[in-house]
Amino acid sequence: MNEHIDTDIIATLVAVRSRAYVPYSGHPVGAVLISESGKRYTGANVEVAHYKGLCAEASAIAAMVSAGERRLAEVYVIGPGEHLCTPCGDCRQRLREFATPETVIRVVDAHGKLLKRYSMDELLPDSFGPENLGKDSSMHH
Repeated sequence: MNEHIDTDIIATLVAVRSRAYVPYSGHPVGAVLISESGKRYTGANVEVAHYKGLCAEASAIAAMVSAGERRLAEVYVIGPGEHLCTPCGDCRQRLREFATPETVIRVVDAHGKLLKRYSMDELLPDSFGPENLGKDSSMHH
């Protein structure tokens, strides 16, 4: 992939990943979400002793929602290695709640090199969302 990722986004991803609290798995993950307004929200994974921690994407979504925003334009995820560290199933559903058909999800390696780019439909095909419950959805506007 020849797509260039802004060096500021890479630096932010590396920095937030370095603040992850992962005493049990040793697998730090960082996320940067860019909302429809262009504002950036960061998150790191936070583990707790009973193994039900908070993923980086969920952490960043909580920050975005707490700030009053509801739509995702871009998502970046960084893990600790050279392998794909894609959002887990739970986070794919969380992202789906606030994504639009134009939302782009990018997964980078530990150094910020783009490994893969997804649309929400590619990341979570045939997904269940608010419209399945008769509610408005960003994905179907």
